Amino acid sequence: MHPAKSIILFTTLSGLGNGILIYLCLGIPPVTGWEAFALFALALGLAGGGLLFSFFHLGHPERALKAFTQWRSSWLSREGWLANAAIAAAGLYALSLIFFDNRIVPLGVLASLLCIATVYATSMIYAQLKTVPRWHHWTTNVLFLGLALTGGALFSGSQMGAIGLLAVMGLFQAYAWRIGDGALAATGSTAGTATGLGERGSVRAFEAPHTGGNYLTNEMVFKVARKHAMTLRMIAVAVGYAFPIALVILPYSVAWIVLAILCHLAGVLVSRWLFFAEAEHVVGIYYGRG
Repeated sequence: MHPAKSIILFTTLSGLGNGILIYLCLGIPPVTGWEAFALFALALGLAGGGLLFSFFHLGHPERALKAFTQWRSSWLSREGWLANAAIAAAGLYALSLIFFDNRIVPLGVLASLLCIATVYATSMIYAQLKTVPRWHHWTTNVLFLGLALTGGALFSGSQMGAIGLLAVMGLFQAYAWRIGDGALAATGSTAGTATGLGERGSVRAFEAPHTGGNYLTNEMVFKVARKHAMTLRMIAVAVGYAFPIALVILPYSVAWIVLAILCHLAGVLVSRWLFFAEAEHVVGIYYGRG
């Protein structure tokens, strides 16, 4: 699929923001005063700002509010409700902590659970799509939730937790790529099934269905060269996981932690670009581009 910049930024930044909030609302690290203000402001800014990027991908942004009415059937709508609820709960918890030095533990736990539910709802927007076999797998849910927790662990200052999550998620990312590479072929979809002519024998495209492009070919059909994909995967793993582990292992320094966070964020952006660029929509088979 076409890797839209707005969606890449939305899923990456909102996931990181929610990941930081998960830990902060559980009292990890136990910050107060201006330090709490700075961390909560950053986390809420990432979660809320990331959500705003999604509006740039809408065909009619002015109709965005209508999405909230479809919560019974749409994971996008559920994500919207959960995101706003999570930000509201985390915001109230932060206000109580910063201005009254009062940790409302039940509210903090509720906010953390809402943040987790928000990230899960975001992952389900993609994992529910049977038309994109690479996404239609439980690994999509684990990747979104795992990366949110990993980013949050880096910000929380939990050295062992961050190292463990970085190592596990780096290996899991490689596993998800391996599973995804064979997902489309495993469905059995071919030009014959796409056109409904498979019972008559082998089917191949004589010419394109039409001469010009359309929404489907612009949004759903995108090819990235195999050699480029492999190079980007290695960059994503090295920058997003290996470098941060090496930096976190070093004697504690704010500079090293900040650099580790930036490296991890850069690696996640690369892997998230691949998440969209390598996603083969089955409609591509009909257009002879599967």
